[in-house]
Amino acid sequence: MLNSIDLFSGCGGMTLGFNWAGFNSVLASDVDENCQKTFATNFPEIPFLCGDLSKFKKDDFDTVIKDKNIDVIIGGPPCQGFSLANKRRRNDSNDPRNQLFYEFIKTIEWYNPKAFVMENVKGLLSMQSGKVIEQIQYEFEQAGQFGYEVKIQVLKASDYGVPQSRERVIIIGVRKDLGLSPEFPAKKYQTEITVEQAISDLPKISAGEGEEPMKYATDAKNEYQEFMRKNSRKVFNHIAMKHTARVIERFKAIKPGKNLLDVWDTHGAVQRGNPNEKSTIKFSQNNLRLHANKPAPTIAASFQSNFIHPFLDRNFTAREGARLQSFPDDFIFEGMRTKMSWEKGLSQYQQIGNAVPPLMAYEIARTLKRVLENGNTKQSIEEFQKATFSELMTL
Repeated sequence: MLNSIDLFSGCGGMTLGFNWAGFNSVLASDVDENCQKTFATNFPEIPFLCGDLSKFKKDDFDTVIKDKNIDVIIGGPPCQGFSLANKRRRNDSNDPRNQLFYEFIKTIEWYNPKAFVMENVKGLLSMQSGKVIEQIQYEFEQAGQFGYEVKIQVLKASDYGVPQSRERVIIIGVRKDLGLSPEFPAKKYQTEITVEQAISDLPKISAGEGEEPMKYATDAKNEYQEFMRKNSRKVFNHIAMKHTARVIERFKAIKPGKNLLDVWDTHGAVQRGNPNEKSTIKFSQNNLRLHANKPAPTIAASFQSNFIHPFLDRNFTAREGARLQSFPDDFIFEGMRTKMSWEKGLSQYQQIGNAVPPLMAYEIARTLKRVLENGNTKQSIEEFQKATFSELMTL
């Protein structure tokens, strides 16, 4: 079995996908305390180091890992502040703009894994006219004792059974001495999973309703729902946010594919402390009612207020967001459901939105495993066209 270390793990979306593919995570780490709680609930067997990665030494990792070989390091270090200004980037541990990415590099250099997988936002490719991604690729190619052959590709989550059109940059490196090349999973689904197909079996609750846990109101209606419910008999994290009568009336006026801007004259947000005057601040994605017959847009950390349910006049619950990210129903999210500005830690909604969709991570992991165990051999189209959910129902 291939061992992995999961850095910037968040609540564990990538960990789950790699676990489905047969990887054995021997250590995970993230700075957020609520992510740690969620991770511990769902992966009680995996040691978790909570804190700033720059504060950990190799001895801290070795104490947990013991004598296990590390085959793969995975994670999504934030790169939004990555700077090219300093010519001595690797050696400048005081520059916070570079620190998190280089902590990922540092861990690779500690263990010289056979491969690594890094996930990031699509905008990484255009930062500083492409110079940032060039520098990141160069750093990976030089990392560790042998260096890595590196390939970069944008993957779309809906190609892999996720009911969401999320696009992410995936960077895969394979150690040069192995004589292997990174590969990316082929598109698996010609027909995308829709929002309705993803969530229509969940209890239909109005604003302010729901309890912990709830019973399923209906049987699973399709293969995706069967997979989501595979190991679960009850529904968790399915409590709807409370809305004022004014907000509910606004939601009723918004049609599928439309948002707050389409009803601004009548239902627009009002100024704080002055409810008789409309706010001048307008956001195009606020209160977007999703199409039932299409995949969701990107489920971001702010999705609790971004989207309206396709049929019900309320925002999505955390569980509905989890379904759109391909987290199964037995994956329980801990911490506060929503977050006030003064509260520490990520809310359940933020954890879900920040995560790598497990089904996409699974396909990346399955392809990488095949390369590491069998080399760069052609795999039949039939193998890639096998239904992901049918595969996973047998695991």
